[in-house]
Amino acid sequence: MQPNVEMPPRTPDANSPALHLQGIGKSFGGSTVLKGIDLSVKQGEFLSLVGMSGCGKSTLLRIIAGLETPDCGSLSIEGRDVTDVDPSDRNLAMVFQSYALYPHMTVRQNIATPLRMRRLSQAARLPVLGRLLGARGPELREIDAAVCAAAEVLQITPLLERRPAQLSGGQRQRVALARALVRDPVAFLMDEPLSNLDAKLRAHMRDELAALHAKLGTTFIYVTHDQIEAMTMSDRIALMEGGTIAQLGTPAQLYETPANLTVARFIGTPQMNLLPVEVDAGGSVNLQGRATGMHTSRSRGPAVLGLRAEDLHPDPEGWGAQVARIEQHGADRFVTLDMPQAEGGRIIMRQYAGAQNAAPGDTMAWSFAHARAHLFDADGNRRALHQRDQVAA
Repeated sequence: MQPNVEMPPRTPDANSPALHLQGIGKSFGGSTVLKGIDLSVKQGEFLSLVGMSGCGKSTLLRIIAGLETPDCGSLSIEGRDVTDVDPSDRNLAMVFQSYALYPHMTVRQNIATPLRMRRLSQAARLPVLGRLLGARGPELREIDAAVCAAAEVLQITPLLERRPAQLSGGQRQRVALARALVRDPVAFLMDEPLSNLDAKLRAHMRDELAALHAKLGTTFIYVTHDQIEAMTMSDRIALMEGGTIAQLGTPAQLYETPANLTVARFIGTPQMNLLPVEVDAGGSVNLQGRATGMHTSRSRGPAVLGLRAEDLHPDPEGWGAQVARIEQHGADRFVTLDMPQAEGGRIIMRQYAGAQNAAPGDTMAWSFAHARAHLFDADGNRRALHQRDQVAA
């Protein structure tokens, strides 16, 4: 690292990326964690890095922050190469899962700390010596004004004189965000900041984070293993697997056109139904030895048919399965059907109020919306799929 490298004044170009990563690789011992990551983050976007534990998302965030050094590749912030620049000189603000608040300080002091560290000399930070030097009065007033402004944005002004032990989890989260906000960073880096909160408070804080991002227009890079957080807040999602980016796109793109089985399995609640099929010599897709009416240009052999729960429907001429369980979710009901051939041994159909009644143990025949079906090769990659009549046309 190169210590004390001052970043030039910010003059961001809206057409250039806020951050650009090229060929980022990282290994720990004999384990490769990141495998040549290429990623550009747009100015002002909310990008989520999502994936299962061990996929490399937190390591990538720490490399962006400067807390880890990549083995290869480069990182630039607003067009400036910062690959070897000290973390304190990257003008990035990090919000940790643990909040990392100083327990002996008030909320006001916690929020002010990064500005005091940046703007005051070591001597001026000391209470007695700072007063004797007499040069910190204007700086302290500016710092306090910035603290009050951040507290107003996060709606924590009444909490400024409390200590962290006197705050709820949601209040501590807001303090951590305010401490990051006062720095006026190029980007906020957030490492699973809501994972310590209960379900109701997480939902509330998702709304607050989305509103804060819309208000500030600052770049957010957000790490989570929770697909709901990623889907509800992000402009784009980078879904990671095994140190690579399996797919990068909008939440709608990942949901509606998953690039491979990894994405199909991860995105969506309930998970996409996955059923083994066979492609015959003519390209017809067959399920349980019966033509589905779907066609593909891929070579013959085994494949996987992907169907979202909302795209299944009862059909007396469809495939039969036994009802295993029914869950009522307000206006929605989820019907679980036993299908030993399917991944997990079951498929789930989403129905709406007033739909056909069924009970566990009943046999239900089902089919699917052809226009919304997905096909994956045995190797997991997505393939084009067409209705038979579309091919004939």
